[in-house]
Amino acid sequence: MENKPHYQLYIDGDWVSGSTQQSMDSENPATGEIWATFDCASKSDVNRAVSAARRALSDTSWRDISQTQRGKLLHKLADLIEENAELIGQVETNDSGKLLAETSTQTSYVADYYRYYAGLADKIEGSVLPIDKPNMHVFTRREPIGVVVAVVPWNAQMFLTATKLGPALAAGCTVILKASEIAPAPMFEFAKLIQQAGFPPGVISVITGDAENCSIPLTSHPEIDRIAFTGGPDTARHVIKNSSENFAVTSLELGGKSPIIVFDDANLESAANGLIAGNFGASGQSCVAGSRGLIHKNIFNDLIKIIIAKSKNIKVGNPLDAETNIGPLCTKAQINNISKTLAVSKSQGAKIHFGGSPLKRAGNYMEPTLVECTNANTETLKVEMFGPIMSLLPFESEEEAIALANDSKFGLGSGIFTENIARAHRVSSKIKAGICWINTYRAISPIAPFGGYNQSGYGREAGLDSIYDYTRTKTTWINTSDQPMQNPFIMR
Repeated sequence: MENKPHYQLYIDGDWVSGSTQQSMDSENPATGEIWATFDCASKSDVNRAVSAARRALSDTSWRDISQTQRGKLLHKLADLIEENAELIGQVETNDSGKLLAETSTQTSYVADYYRYYAGLADKIEGSVLPIDKPNMHVFTRREPIGVVVAVVPWNAQMFLTATKLGPALAAGCTVILKASEIAPAPMFEFAKLIQQAGFPPGVISVITGDAENCSIPLTSHPEIDRIAFTGGPDTARHVIKNSSENFAVTSLELGGKSPIIVFDDANLESAANGLIAGNFGASGQSCVAGSRGLIHKNIFNDLIKIIIAKSKNIKVGNPLDAETNIGPLCTKAQINNISKTLAVSKSQGAKIHFGGSPLKRAGNYMEPTLVECTNANTETLKVEMFGPIMSLLPFESEEEAIALANDSKFGLGSGIFTENIARAHRVSSKIKAGICWINTYRAISPIAPFGGYNQSGYGREAGLDSIYDYTRTKTTWINTSDQPMQNPFIMR
């Protein structure tokens, strides 16, 4: 019998078992079989990780090294990620069901996020202020915000970790990375690279566990200074409540129900590919899935025909196979949610052009599905599907398209397909979303900020400004006069 991998917690530079000996199984979504096990953190383990992070923050091995040296450590980590991208990709595919073609290439590209922040590490500058008082020299400096909790979900783990860990380390913070208890294995493989890179003990710990024993004690811990969270809105509400215990600065990157607007002057081949990328890419398990396709009525039927034709070449299968386009979904709960939502939508008059059912095979496979909606209240246009479900709705005018696009409690991504550049500028400026892709979709870069509006969260990850979110500004006043202070009862 083949030995299954077992992952321990990575705390304070050591691999340790959970103090309560609690462990969980990890199921391979492609086969439905247990492929690995992992230790779970208890409140005691959380306390140990936080204490290590607090100690490391003041330890000379981390506090007193130059920002340039921090950048060199990040460069080394980036090189290790790139060298091990195939291995981490395979582990992530076994653990979450995502395509190996994407997990390995995305992991390799994630190395550039760490290189980006490595380059920024010694560019964090203060300033001398032109103060409005004589004989005063006043300057600012940015200091690490402190101990950071980074909470990442199971989908796009390496990417969503890099957008938190990269700027936090570049700023000089210490970090406890809380991996999802669903598919945490790639985060523990990543922790091996952290150890190899030479970060001092306690600077980064990687743990996982359930809400009661791990997440709640971690996000409410009095020694936490900042929480960077990616996940669902319901969990985010608990995180915000927990942070009231420590007043930690909190940023949230949450779910989405992103619109893709296709105008009647669009290149239909390009638009069809954009809709497929936005809905079937990553098997639809993306927070920026473009799951509300808004199509001008004049091209609605023609675009549906093109998508149907393209769908015939989509291969659903083993995520390790390079020929596969759509793999399994990570959990059975997603299959159940999709099936329920599709049933409601059909009762509302929606038409299923293809797909619509789970595949009758081992694993969590769902057919790619195209839903033609009769109105904006169709259930598949409202519920975040997290599966390969594309929903299309016709519109008549630019104003209607904008109104439909903004008719959502979310506001993460959006897309526009048009050959009219003036319209592209005009419409994109009116869409209430943090990201707008024009004549493309689902592109990312360490240079470009990522985040949403409304219930898609607040704060931005990636981009130049995000590094400042992991710092505090200190203002220093120096009296340059030879004269002693005067009346102590008057504010200067």
